[in-house]
Amino acid sequence: MKSAKQDNKSHRLARNWLLAIGAIILLAIGMSWPTDYYIDTPGDAVPISQFVKSKDRVPNNFYLVTVSETSQPASVAELLQSYTDQYATRIHKSQLLGTTTNRQYQELQKWYMETSQQNAIYYAAKKAGIKAKLSYEGVYVMDVQKSSSFRGKLRMGDTVLGADGHKFHSTKEMTTYFRQKSLNDKLKIDVLRGSKKLTIAGKAVKVDGTGKPGIGIQLVERVKVTTHPELKIDAEDIGGPSAGLMFTLTSYQVFTKQNLAKGHKVAGTGTISADGKVGAIGGVDKKVVAADEAGAEVFFAPTDTAELKKQGSNYVVAKQTAKQIGSKMKVVPVRSFEDALNYLRNTY
Repeated sequence: MKSAKQDNKSHRLARNWLLAIGAIILLAIGMSWPTDYYIDTPGDAVPISQFVKSKDRVPNNFYLVTVSETSQPASVAELLQSYTDQYATRIHKSQLLGTTTNRQYQELQKWYMETSQQNAIYYAAKKAGIKAKLSYEGVYVMDVQKSSSFRGKLRMGDTVLGADGHKFHSTKEMTTYFRQKSLNDKLKIDVLRGSKKLTIAGKAVKVDGTGKPGIGIQLVERVKVTTHPELKIDAEDIGGPSAGLMFTLTSYQVFTKQNLAKGHKVAGTGTISADGKVGAIGGVDKKVVAADEAGAEVFFAPTDTAELKKQGSNYVVAKQTAKQIGSKMKVVPVRSFEDALNYLRNTY
């Protein structure tokens, strides 16, 4: 038979165990609680050949480099752990998303990637002397103004194809059609959302900035490039415009049947414009780390400082990062496709 003293001791022990278990549960909940921050860390170096489809051989020597970004706001535990990684960056959701939702942000990254691929194929074909045809596909919806009757119906990433049974063949044709309407006229617009076609009803409104009738959207033109021989790029779930330069180099190799790197592993980053200019990107330090870990011998880094202070240019940061990690990788500055092409021709 237990004494009162023994019973009290047992009760205290049980209570302490319950308190400890409760504290552990609360700690686990607290550590998994979402914060307002997204975390960027070094990603992977991926061979571009796996994304390019052509009947001709695609050399396996150029690599795009990614930044790994949490798809949702990081938990408390993930945020704390990020401080142990020298090249992790914490980005507040207001800085990353602005006024968009996470889904809208992902749609925007998808548009950037598709535009990057089309620019790459177009410019590479032009440089290789291959005829490239640009076909109008519609307009991407980038934003819907607050006063639009289509707000809540149209989504960022939708493609407007036509209206009231009319198919548009240019952005100018579309805006002209809507401007001929009167405010509050009923409209039915044809939209492509993913692979699904929809018809959405609304009314003509006054467009911000012009005061003219329209549907009240911020838009960019969607085009498709067709070449002969045919070449397509599908980067799957990778978003953003930063692989433009490397897509262009790979496409150019296919069109000209060359192997510019001759077996050497070349990585790089930078947007590509329709006239071959290479633009700056974000997270270049993380991309240098990823390229070095993958064994790249060369890393192309944008050196355009039009929008950046000289000490903040991609090339300067890439060079500094390579030195910090003790990389033997050659960091090469590029302002244009020609810079990268000339380097390859003169080196290999």
